Amino acid sequence: MVNCQYKNAASAAYAACAAVLVTVLLALPGGAYGQEDGSSPTIMTDIGTGPGLDAGATPEILKHVGIEQKIGASLPLDLEFNDESGTPVKLGSYFGDKPVILTLVYYDCPMLCTEVLNGLNRSLAPLNFSIGEEFEVVTVSFDPRETPALASQKKAVYTQRYGRPGTGEGWHFLTGAAPEIDALTGTVGFNYVYDESEGQFVHGSAIMIVSPKGTVSHYFFGIEYPSEDIRLAIIESSEEKLGTVFDQIMLYCFNYDPEQGRYGVAIMNAMRVAGLVTLLAMGSFMVVMFKRDRRRRRARNESGKDPTTVK
Repeated sequence: MVNCQYKNAASAAYAACAAVLVTVLLALPGGAYGQEDGSSPTIMTDIGTGPGLDAGATPEILKHVGIEQKIGASLPLDLEFNDESGTPVKLGSYFGDKPVILTLVYYDCPMLCTEVLNGLNRSLAPLNFSIGEEFEVVTVSFDPRETPALASQKKAVYTQRYGRPGTGEGWHFLTGAAPEIDALTGTVGFNYVYDESEGQFVHGSAIMIVSPKGTVSHYFFGIEYPSEDIRLAIIESSEEKLGTVFDQIMLYCFNYDPEQGRYGVAIMNAMRVAGLVTLLAMGSFMVVMFKRDRRRRRARNESGKDPTTVK
């Protein structure tokens, strides 16, 4: 009967281990698989479709369009732009304490830039982190002709859509002169051209995560950004100011792949964590069983029964 009880207890422990491992696997972020097409290159040549991006675009134009990842680059924080109220501001005034999501768009864009901002808004909506609290968003127009008035209109639209208190203090819409714009876009590898025949810019689409010190750490391409990937990138870029123990375990099991612009499973690290969970579960089982056996022997000795006798 004792052996039977031990076998049942062992079976229960193995079942518990399996349940823990399944829970860990289910907790893995959907962002681990990145974007749906899974083919985002380091230098992005797929610039989307829309007005001004037709098949008749000359190869010479397309040669100068794309996004070249420059992870580790330091932003020129001394650059001066105008905020949505027209006040001159240093880029560095938005850095120092929190990670920053940087978006490069132009406000009068008829399609792609709007989709970038819409996609960012959708990605941020499910997060417990809030703009202005755990991170900032800085949106910069790369069209030097655009004005703070237009930036203010865009800000009103997107802060209202985001709908959380304090968004206005955390999401900044900037305009600037050509030299400052060129310096910023060049630093982050954002390459674009103006198509005079169409009267529009030809450009790629991506958002960037930047550390509080102004160091570029992550790129996410396209117009859809997995929320869990964004959350992990914000935590990883926060210089250990954000995140729980569980988040640190997730970052240990997942590595950011710059070539794909997404997080992927670090197989060996994930196996180490799974092995550690198994060892902890088995160790807990053995401790519980030893303690129970000791209590039974003590109770039998106190009652005068032979501890080797089993009814």
